[in-house]
Amino acid sequence: MSDTNAVRLNAQVRIVGTGLLGASIGLALRSQGIDVALADASPSSVHLATDLGAGRPAHADDQPKIIVVCVPPDVTADVIEAELKAFPNAVVTDVASVKLAPLHQLQARGVDITHYVGGHPLAGRERGGAISARGDLFLGRPWVVCRDEETPAWALALVEDLVLDLGAVPIEMTPEAHDEAVGLVSHVPQIVSSLMAKQLEGASDEAVRLAGQGVRDVTRIAASSPELWIQILGANKDSIVGVLENLQKDLQSVTEALRDVDAPGARKVIAEEMAAGNAGVARLPGKHGQNRRYAQIVVLIDDRPGQLAQLLTELGELNINLEDLRLEHAEGAQMGMVEFSVVPEVRETLIAELTKRDWRVAY
Repeated sequence: MSDTNAVRLNAQVRIVGTGLLGASIGLALRSQGIDVALADASPSSVHLATDLGAGRPAHADDQPKIIVVCVPPDVTADVIEAELKAFPNAVVTDVASVKLAPLHQLQARGVDITHYVGGHPLAGRERGGAISARGDLFLGRPWVVCRDEETPAWALALVEDLVLDLGAVPIEMTPEAHDEAVGLVSHVPQIVSSLMAKQLEGASDEAVRLAGQGVRDVTRIAASSPELWIQILGANKDSIVGVLENLQKDLQSVTEALRDVDAPGARKVIAEEMAAGNAGVARLPGKHGQNRRYAQIVVLIDDRPGQLAQLLTELGELNINLEDLRLEHAEGAQMGMVEFSVVPEVRETLIAELTKRDWRVAY
């Protein structure tokens, strides 16, 4: 989030929709002294967001310079149209995770979209609603900004100022490129996560007790709202189906190879699919957008107060910069497993130093 003295957006902001994203935007802007007017079809939602500090209830005489529409995808176009008509001098943007569908709806209705700039923050949480809102939700996250040839430069600049004040990273894309990209990196992963989690529904209690970080990583986003995802997936079906078909072919190849793993070429098929996964994950950006890979170390700690804090303090004393960290509790034991990532060149030295300090390094 920007420092108060460096706020770019010196204007009233109207937020329509006070769920997780709308309330999080309000919290971030209010922390910088920006006047935020909140509107929602549900008065109680506005009151809750107001109580949480995300802004104030909207007034009839408000004159916002920018409006952020944060409503479900199936009503996004309707609300954008209404806001453009109600505030013709304001720029209207949105946070919908699909960009082509609302754009086509607006164009089909003949709406003047000169002051509309589509947006989509790649940020969120498994839980929704204003009660889950966080002012730092967008820090360092990509925020796609969609423009066309009719978008005035000043309108685009206003939206990008908003994004920067929220601490996000604006990325200009066409609506077509955006929908294709999120179909691959967001929408299909949601389907895969949900379908994997579905397999746990009929599993035995013994099997579920063995669940480690692998299955937790794969199913982390499976708790998302089915009602919301029906809208998102339906609106972006053209970008999603092709990826699912490719995934289906790969799954079929591995399935057939495993039916008879001793058949000629079966192991080669499995190895090539796994290796392709290595190549794919290596393309994911790491810290600060870099493609650098990191080494992992797992340290066992007692499940008692102060252990994690002591470990982190000693890592600081060793002048070690952590690139990532996660904590997992061991099943049936009073201990936790701290896995952290470091640059590969310090891994062996760090293991030796931690062992010398009586920390239990698992691997």
